[in-house]
Amino acid sequence: MKRLFGSVRARATIGATLVVAVALIAAGTAVLLSLRSNLIQEAAAQADATARQVASKVAARTAYEDLDLPDDEDRPVQVVDSKGRLLAVSDDLERISGTGTDAVRPDPGAPRDPGDGGDGDDDGERLEAGEISDEIQRGEGTATVDGHTADYRFSAVEVENDDDRLTVWAGAPLAAEQGAVSTAQTVMLIGLPLLLVVVAGVTWGVTGRALKPVEGIRREMAAITASEDLGRRVPEPSTHDEVARLARTTNATLTALEASVERQRSFVADASHELRSPIASLRTQLEVGLAHPELLDVAGAVEDTVRLQALAADLLLLARLDAGERPTGGRLDLGALVREEVSQRVGDRLPVTVHGRAGVEVAGSRGQLARVVGNLVDNAQRHAASRVEVRVRAEGPEAVVSVADDGAGVPAPERERIFERFVRLDDARSRDDGGAGLGLAIARDVAARHGGTLRVREAPEGGALFELRLPGVAPARP
Repeated sequence: MKRLFGSVRARATIGATLVVAVALIAAGTAVLLSLRSNLIQEAAAQADATARQVASKVAARTAYEDLDLPDDEDRPVQVVDSKGRLLAVSDDLERISGTGTDAVRPDPGAPRDPGDGGDGDDDGERLEAGEISDEIQRGEGTATVDGHTADYRFSAVEVENDDDRLTVWAGAPLAAEQGAVSTAQTVMLIGLPLLLVVVAGVTWGVTGRALKPVEGIRREMAAITASEDLGRRVPEPSTHDEVARLARTTNATLTALEASVERQRSFVADASHELRSPIASLRTQLEVGLAHPELLDVAGAVEDTVRLQALAADLLLLARLDAGERPTGGRLDLGALVREEVSQRVGDRLPVTVHGRAGVEVAGSRGQLARVVGNLVDNAQRHAASRVEVRVRAEGPEAVVSVADDGAGVPAPERERIFERFVRLDDARSRDDGGAGLGLAIARDVAARHGGTLRVREAPEGGALFELRLPGVAPARP
């Protein structure tokens, strides 16, 4: 059973078939009821006409034997007085029910059916002699005509004749109604299963055709998973429906995944290359010191160790950022953070001037934002000619930190490339002086994690101007 309902195709087919079945049953029932009601009304109209026709003759005081009552099976008629005695009856009418009077053996003392006549003078509409009542009583019963018993719709019309009130009963057969309803019911019982089979087959075929591209996408995704070839793409249908959008979204996801994997591979390769140099240098110095203690360069070994430690810290931070680590911490004063970070720096080549006021607050990680400020100042120290300036200000809803130097600046075509990992624009610069090319990449990633941006442009006095923009928060009320 689970396998039967396990596919979308099967569930769609079963669901569509059930909905159509319910709709057809409801519609068929309504049609049958409407058909039966219309045919009964037609029979009632026929009985009404016959009853009034005979009642008009009775009102004209036509003798009962001269009434010329219809003698066919379609219009049985009988005339009774207020006591229920039979006065006239159609030829070949042997027995009748539903009128309160036996057509063959009338019983004058038998009680009348309250709904099938009246008792003449006491109740009902007051009539003058020879007047026909406007009211028509109706009922259903059976009549036996010439040996054949069938169901009839009866109509009764009262006539005031001298001192007695007579009732004319006329019937119309319900055989046409029963036959039509029975035929329609048979057709529906035969046609409904056939129609449901057609609906199920069409739904099964249409659903299969609609889901065929989905199966193609599934097979290609399975092949991509098995081959680990992220360069492959799923087929995109030429239609503009949901399946086509699914295929385009899947291919976009594969493209992003391929780019991410390639980025990780490049990152691992570059990190291995960057780690190899300081580790090899440190090993060489230690091996030389082991063989010739007098030649051991302790200062160089310490420098290589510090550089290796900084590189490892950068790589670990990038790995955490790539893993989706979100900044934690509360609100902090960005101006105070910048001043504290700059005041703790030692060994800078050029002095750093800080402009700005306290009270520019942001929300985020104090350690990560301090790392951004430090990386930007380190970059400015490497490229400045004589000065480095840091400014903190509020600009609308944003907090802005700008770091400017008076160096050569960054060429416009390279202003996005410098934020890529392991990128150095000054290839002639040594690795020891130029760093590993991770500082600006880390700064931009941290800015993005805090909902901000980091861009570079030309400073008004020349050189490079790095501008960090972060969402500001309103200062807390005392």
